[in-house]
Amino acid sequence: MTKKAHNPQKAYFSEGRAENETGAFYKDWGGRYPVALIYPDKYEIGMSNLGIQAIYSLINNLPGYLCERVFWNDKNLLALESRRPMNDFACVGISFSYEMDYLNLPSILKEAQIPMFSKDRNESYPLIVAGGPCMISNPMPVAPFLDAICIGEAEAVFPDMLAVMNSDDDRDTILKKLSELDGVFVPKYPNKEHCRRKYLKNLDDFPTHSVVLTTDTALGDLYMVEVERGCSHNCRFCMVSHAFCPIRFRSLESLLDQCREGLKIKNRVGLVGPVVTDHPKIYELLNGILEMGGQFSISSLRLTSLTPEMLSLVCKGGAQSIAIAPEAGSDRLRKIIHKGFTEEDILKACHEIANFPFKQLKLYFMVGLPGETDQDMEEINILSRKCKEIVSGNGMRVNINVAPFVPKANTPFQWARMEDQSVIEERLKKLTGLLGGSGIDVKAESSDWSTIQGILSRGGTEISDVLIKCEKKSLAAWRRASKELEVKKSFDLDEELPWSIISDDRFTERLKKEYLKSLE
Repeated sequence: MTKKAHNPQKAYFSEGRAENETGAFYKDWGGRYPVALIYPDKYEIGMSNLGIQAIYSLINNLPGYLCERVFWNDKNLLALESRRPMNDFACVGISFSYEMDYLNLPSILKEAQIPMFSKDRNESYPLIVAGGPCMISNPMPVAPFLDAICIGEAEAVFPDMLAVMNSDDDRDTILKKLSELDGVFVPKYPNKEHCRRKYLKNLDDFPTHSVVLTTDTALGDLYMVEVERGCSHNCRFCMVSHAFCPIRFRSLESLLDQCREGLKIKNRVGLVGPVVTDHPKIYELLNGILEMGGQFSISSLRLTSLTPEMLSLVCKGGAQSIAIAPEAGSDRLRKIIHKGFTEEDILKACHEIANFPFKQLKLYFMVGLPGETDQDMEEINILSRKCKEIVSGNGMRVNINVAPFVPKANTPFQWARMEDQSVIEERLKKLTGLLGGSGIDVKAESSDWSTIQGILSRGGTEISDVLIKCEKKSLAAWRRASKELEVKKSFDLDEELPWSIISDDRFTERLKKEYLKSLE
């Protein structure tokens, strides 16, 4: 029989963080099925994640359940609301938004005194389940640690999982029943028929916005509201375009209602989504917020949406900087990655931006893309200088962020080669040299960590042994632990991929066609 709800016990406020919060749930444990929701990183990062807040609210609004939050900070692993340890809970749910968080999982289980591998746990331990974008893409590196994995969006899958787990069945029977649910992968009982991604059809059924408000995050001044999910632009490197398709929008009425409530608490609304400006009624939404006397921040601005009307609204909303993502310096390379716009479009957008009083323009590029050559660094240099020349007349600064390309599972580039770290470092060095003296600030993401991310994003269950040996999240620890790991730089189109159990065969064929188009 699995762990059940505990007898009534008075919960008390945790020290420090909870004192700076509003909106948290403090529920009596009597007769309720308790779930610990872990974000495998610091509080400041986890509380900026709208997905965590959505799941926290979802569970706490289900009759007979309670959910408390846990954040990994290398010091303690107690629930924020009641200060209980993990073994007091019937279920521990972990949300993975970034592959690098896998490195914290063995330490979390060790600190919680829970056996590392699912096969070694008995009825006395909580069920360990996981979800999030990384699980939809490729859960295999951490699958041996997990009892069950949510392949899809929590609102569409997790209530059914909870109903199965909250029963008098023994642990093994529960796992068998979970394996028969659509959108659930149980490593002990793999069932490809039910591992297909399950998603929410109507977003309005589950309004998603800030629930717990705190000043202790980088986004502490915002009331966040999710505008849409998915993306229709299908960039070949992008996990969001493929793991969260089809694109779905919340209704204007629902969004305005959520923003109205949020502006009673905060002065600014954070509009969240991969392509917020693709909303069919985006102008009505932004004008509605302004009419309420509020300001807003938009998480993503599609370059082709940067019309004078849009830029005027963004300025009125309080933005002081604006970002566009060319990703590559040449039209040739942008065509390979299916970016969907040209240098002419980029420069036209810069001319429009220059007419408004933004203080900073951010440009995002990637290095190591399929089909890239050393010459593409010169193309980034030329394009960046052209953009600066256009916008610098009104004193606008230009910053560029350069990230190594990391192939992701369940995207067209899942078969692509990840460039050698030495090549990436050489190209980053060349680009920095080319932009020297231009007045453009360059920020490059670590090639070391990106290389590790690439291994984790397309790894199989063999990675679990490396994660256990990697005692902490550091480059030195990873290098020691992975000395004997054989890393695949690319995959053949006809070979079985490590994550094939969660891949829909028809969807994989579509990805394959897209990859072949990129080679043309």
